[in-house]
Amino acid sequence: MAEFIMPSLGADMKSGILIDWRVEPGNQVKRGDIIADIETDKGTFEVEVYCDGVIDQILVEPGSDKIPVGTVLATIISDTEQPTPEPPPASDRRIKASPAARKLAAEHQIELSQITGSGPDGSISLADVEETLKTTVLPQTTAETSERPKEHAEGMRQAIAAAMSLSNREIPHYYLASDIDMSRALAWLEEHNHQHPIKERLLPVILPLKATALALKKIPELNAHWVDGQLQLKDEVNIGFAVSLRGGGLIAPALISVDRLSLDQLMTAMSDLISRTRAGKLRGSELTAAGITVTSLGDLGVSCVYGVIYPPQVALVGFGRISERPWAEKGSISARPILTTTLAADHRASDGHLGARFLDTLGKLLQEPEKL
Repeated sequence: MAEFIMPSLGADMKSGILIDWRVEPGNQVKRGDIIADIETDKGTFEVEVYCDGVIDQILVEPGSDKIPVGTVLATIISDTEQPTPEPPPASDRRIKASPAARKLAAEHQIELSQITGSGPDGSISLADVEETLKTTVLPQTTAETSERPKEHAEGMRQAIAAAMSLSNREIPHYYLASDIDMSRALAWLEEHNHQHPIKERLLPVILPLKATALALKKIPELNAHWVDGQLQLKDEVNIGFAVSLRGGGLIAPALISVDRLSLDQLMTAMSDLISRTRAGKLRGSELTAAGITVTSLGDLGVSCVYGVIYPPQVALVGFGRISERPWAEKGSISARPILTTTLAADHRASDGHLGARFLDTLGKLLQEPEKL
């Protein structure tokens, strides 16, 4: 019997709110299926199941109470455990609806037979009930609706404060910076974009982002977590990419297997991730999969970034603005487009020599953009 628990979606998360179930007892699930929506101080996230089987029991109903991380929310019978089910008699057949949909409908005395389900086989979701309520329940007052964004923004700031306070207390940071000549990279990028329609063009940040992934393959000690006093290297190069939210705050969900993506694929993945982050459509795994985080503030005019590591990660890479500066090479000085790249690293997991090797490798990779 497997247990589906309240997941930890970050080092600062102690509890969460179960918003909705997307399954009910008897449903078949496969690893990676989204089965619940969880709300934290950083927003609402889709949470996947990590085994194949059949939902046995729903132990916690959606509600307003915060549930501690690790609490068992449901039990799952694995494929090897489950008996061959007998078909229920016709008299026991009932309307398919999620537990959250049933609860909300009951609270407002709405019969499920009056609701048209939009899910598989006509199953009724929470959204279907909410849509029905719009015609029968008065909308919230302006004061009520205006309070929610404010409360969410305050919760976001508190979550960020908790994570950064933990980082500064426990992680002995060291910082390194390197100026990288982007002449070759930008010339290649201009030629590439000239050959593609506007919708398929690459943003400049894609090149150092991909170079970061390839540098981590050579310096894997920075693609890791520090857990219980030990360095745990990550098998995949998943990079957290810091995304600012329109309502304030930021989240750094993971771009998956960046080293294996072409530049075009990486551009598509990054655009999709930013869009889903701001729309509140992230999966829980995207908050925990990153082995390192990248933050880019060059578009806001920042020359360099000295970031704070997000635990349990052991490093953060910052990209500033690409700007023309004097550059000396082979006895002559000329104006070159220069990118200042910074590394914040955990001194428990690495030292300055290894950090310097990483930045040197990153810079060399950007001198051969056609190979990224």
